[in-house]
Amino acid sequence: MGAVLAVVLAASLAGCSSTGGKRAEERAAEAAEGRAAVNTPRWTFAMVTHSGDGDTFWDIVQKGAEQAAVKDNINFLYSHNDEANQQAQLVQTAIDKKVDGLIVSLAKPDAMKAVVAKAVKAGIPVITVNSGSAESKEFGALTHIGQDESIAGEAVGDELNSRGRKKALCVLHEQGNVGHEQRCAGAKKTFDGTLQNLYVDGTNMPDVTASIEAKLQSDKSIDAVVTLGAPFADAAVQAKQTAGSKAEIDTFDLNAKVATGLQTDKLGFAVDQQPYLQGYEAVDLLWLYRYNRNVLGGGLPVLTGPQIITKDDADALADFTKRGTR
Repeated sequence: MGAVLAVVLAASLAGCSSTGGKRAEERAAEAAEGRAAVNTPRWTFAMVTHSGDGDTFWDIVQKGAEQAAVKDNINFLYSHNDEANQQAQLVQTAIDKKVDGLIVSLAKPDAMKAVVAKAVKAGIPVITVNSGSAESKEFGALTHIGQDESIAGEAVGDELNSRGRKKALCVLHEQGNVGHEQRCAGAKKTFDGTLQNLYVDGTNMPDVTASIEAKLQSDKSIDAVVTLGAPFADAAVQAKQTAGSKAEIDTFDLNAKVATGLQTDKLGFAVDQQPYLQGYEAVDLLWLYRYNRNVLGGGLPVLTGPQIITKDDADALADFTKRGTR
C-alpha cells in the first residue's frame, strides 16, 4: 500500500510542477536505497508484541514496521514476549525510555490495560495492532490495525460450507488468547456443520502434532482441520498423514510453506490478514500523527483482512512469501 501511495503521489506532483515531481522521485529513490524519505525529527517508536520466539507471522509484521521506519526516519525498537506479564513489563520499559510512539498487541488485554493507560497518560500516542480491536479504543489508543477476528472466523465458516465440509476441528495453540477464541467462535457461528475446539500447547510442536493426530484417529468423521497460525498447518498435515485421515487442512495466516501447501493441495485455503501491512501501517500512522495529527479509522479498526487465499492465488503470492513480506 505504501509503495502504491508513493507512486500515486509522485505522479500527481509531477503533473503540478517539475520541481515537485523531481522531489517526489528523489524521495522514492531514497526510500528504495534504505534512506529516509522525509526530513522530520528522528522520533523513536517502540513495538511490543505477544510473539513467541521463532514465530514467522511476527517476523513479517516486524519487517513491515522496520521498512516503514526507514522511510519515515524513525528509530525503531522491537521487543516481544508471549507471557502477558512480561509483555506488559516491556511496554513499561518503552515508557521509561520516553519513546515518541508505541505500537502494542493486546492478545491478553486484561494484563495490558494498566500499562497502556500509563503510556497514554505519559502523552505517548499508542496504536494497537493485530489483537485487541474491541479494547483498543477503551484503552485510549489512536486506532487499531488488523483484522476483526470474529469476522475472519465467520469467513472461515462460510468457506467450509462452500467446500461441503460437515465436521471441523479448530486448533487453538495459545491459552487465553482472546483473538483465537473469537476466530473459532466466528467459524462456529457461520459453519452449517459441527465445529469442535482442540486446545494444544503451541510451544511444543510435537505435542501439537500428536494431539491433532489422536483426535483424527478417534473421530474419522472430521473432514476439516483449521489451525490458527501458519506454523501449525504443517503439524496438522503430518498428523493427518499419520492418522490416515482424509480431512482437509486449512489455516489462518500465510508464509512460504503455506503457499507451497496450497500449490500442492496439501492445504485447502489460508486466511491472510496481511501482517506486513499491519507493521508498516502502524509505523506510518504514528508518523502521520506526530507530523500532522492524522488519525485513520474514525473510531473503528483499520482492517487488513480477512482475505481467503486458495490454490488459485498461491502462485501470484509465492515470490512475496519467499522474501518474507507475505
